[in-house]
Amino acid sequence: MDSSIVYGKSYGMIYICRTCNAYVGVHKGTDQALGRLANKQLRVLKHEAHEYFDKIWRFKLMKRTEAYTWLSSVLELPEEYTHIGMFSEKTCRQVIYVSKQLLQKYGIESKTPYCEND
Repeated sequence: MDSSIVYGKSYGMIYICRTCNAYVGVHKGTDQALGRLANKQLRVLKHEAHEYFDKIWRFKLMKRTEAYTWLSSVLELPEEYTHIGMFSEKTCRQVIYVSKQLLQKYGIESKTPYCEND
């Protein structure tokens, strides 16, 4: 199904479950999902996980590839499975927690505009 049904603009194809309002995008020109089917709660957590985790490499605490290697080690996951798009709610919460800890260790404000609970 075209993603315009969700976003109002086409960003390619998606898989969607209308019953639970879960969806996931697919790689352009394929039927391969970009991650896992995500309901609203999981989409919010994945976004929040990226908000914190991405600061690690954006603030140059590590290169992006090093940050993913670090995250893989902390989560005890193989690197090829260390993609926030594939994570469960529990794993996203772990990413948020460990990323906040690392940011605080280096004195970087971990609050984000997206995350109002901080």
